[in-house]
Amino acid sequence: MRTTAAGSYPKIPNRPRPARLRQAITRRDRGDITAEELARVEDEVTIEVIAEQAEAGLDLVTDGQIRWDDDQTYITQRLQGLEITGLIRYFDTNTYYRQPNVTAPVRWRQPILVRDYEFAAGHSTKPVKALITGPYTLATLSNDSHYGDQRQLVLAFAEALHQEAKALAAAGASVIQVNEPAILRHKEDGPLLQEAITKMLDGINAETALYTWFGDADGILPLLMDLPVDVIGLDFVWGPGNWEALKRVSLSKVLGFGIIDARNTRMEPVEEIAEQIQRVSEFVPAERLYVNPSCGLEYLPREVAFEKLKRLAEGVRRAEAVVV
Repeated sequence: MRTTAAGSYPKIPNRPRPARLRQAITRRDRGDITAEELARVEDEVTIEVIAEQAEAGLDLVTDGQIRWDDDQTYITQRLQGLEITGLIRYFDTNTYYRQPNVTAPVRWRQPILVRDYEFAAGHSTKPVKALITGPYTLATLSNDSHYGDQRQLVLAFAEALHQEAKALAAAGASVIQVNEPAILRHKEDGPLLQEAITKMLDGINAETALYTWFGDADGILPLLMDLPVDVIGLDFVWGPGNWEALKRVSLSKVLGFGIIDARNTRMEPVEEIAEQIQRVSEFVPAERLYVNPSCGLEYLPREVAFEKLKRLAEGVRRAEAVVV
């Protein structure tokens, strides 16, 4: 049983700590500092959030996606064939992203995430996993002004991200997590997701994970179990139907067990977390379990996110004492 994050970590601390990153972004936008100076602040904050995850007790950390404006544009603005347009709501949250518009064939030009991974791994006492928004979600949340065919667009993203996954594995990333929340809104596209993930991860020499959130995988979980990944991440907070879905499949993979609410400041009691872990142990043995938040933690105040991770780690320790 291991603890991990599902993705992002809050960038801005609560008072009284200074919001250095927010201030640096504002100063860059005004032209008071250079992009290189902003990047140095991003590096400093990345080191902070990696250390906080480790201090909270996580076994496997992320870089917190500190440099990402959102889950779409950080990758798409570095691919060929896309332009970034206006703001649009991200699912049913109170956050927004700048929607990518596909204007030409999608092509990978050069590594996008490798430097971020190498920096994080070089400043972490714990293993670091790399994060990539998946081809289906990138395609679904983009506007298509070029292909006019969903399958072609999804597979074009898959081919581009295949190059990125290869670059990450070559850089030493031992765990690569692909985030595909959009598939839960379009379960009928399961076969297309399977085709895309198979293309994206073909020959990748790393542990691979596919994470979903904001809903349940009921009806599509058997297909997810057939994907060429090692870990399937499910959100049991906003997708309580995942409990029933588990009863209807043979869980052959590691389960990413999203059990603390990453969208609500309510502090789950440690005993509640331990009880949920004991409950899921009926379906998956402890050695095939990652315990993590329901999704990225960017929706929470930073100190709240840290405290939730501490409780998560303590809940795992308590559960380990009784789960065989």
